[in-house]
Parts: sequence; structure tokens; C-alpha cells
Amino acid sequence: RKDATGQIVGVVGVGQDITEMKTAQAEQQRVADDLTLLIDTANAPIFGIDSDGLVNEWNRKAAEITGFSKAEVMGKDLVKTYITSEFQDSVGEVLRNALGGTQTDNYEFPLYTKDGERVEVLLNATTRKDATGQ
Repeated sequence: RKDATGQIVGVVGVGQDITEMKTAQAEQQRVADDLTLLIDTANAPIFGIDSDGLVNEWNRKAAEITGFSKAEVMGKDLVKTYITSEFQDSVGEVLRNALGGTQTDNYEFPLYTKDGERVEVLLNATTRKDATGQ
């Protein structure tokens, strides 16, 4: 703040009470952390892919069943890398449908583990949306 001669005589500050906003942000983070923990510790294999089919979620049970760690699969093409060739087209279609908004329930296919063991998987694929609904 300046006087009539241009000399600085003080400071004007404007504040805003953001208590409610901070409380809401903390609650959102708590819910997100709870959901992350639920996914990671679920007693069922849970994986996620992005719109390009690249793995962006892989829980502990998925790692346990397949032998592939989360670090090994993240960012890899799920279908091309981890689904047997005879099921790549059909699993790819199920996942493309889910990305397009069409859910598939109880789709069975074999998955081969890191050690080459065949595991029968029952897949339920549904759309995953971001905060904007996209």
C-alpha cells in the first residue's frame, strides 16, 4: 500500500477460509487410499488396462496366481504379452467392449503363468472411468 506521494506505508492482504476445502480433500484422499488397499489386498486377481490395452493395475492376487510381479507387467500390452495366442482375439474383444462401455460377465479363458502352468480364469470386464466420466 502506498500513500499519496508513492511511499510504501503498509501491506493489504486478502485471505480466504479454506478449512472445508482442506477437509474435503483429506476425505477424498482417505477414500482413494481405502479403495487402493481394497484392490491390492482382494482375494481375487484384479487388473486394469488403459485405453491402449496397457496394464495400469495389477494386484497382489494377480501376481500370486500368474507369477508376474506388478513391476513386470505395468505398461505392457496385456493381451499380446500375457494371453495365449488362441485367445488373444476373443479376450481382446472382451476388453475392447469394456473400454467402449459394454460389460462382459463370466468369460472363461486359460492363462499361462510365468512357469508355464495353465490357469483357468473367469473374467468380468467393466468400464473404468476417470473423475470426469471419460
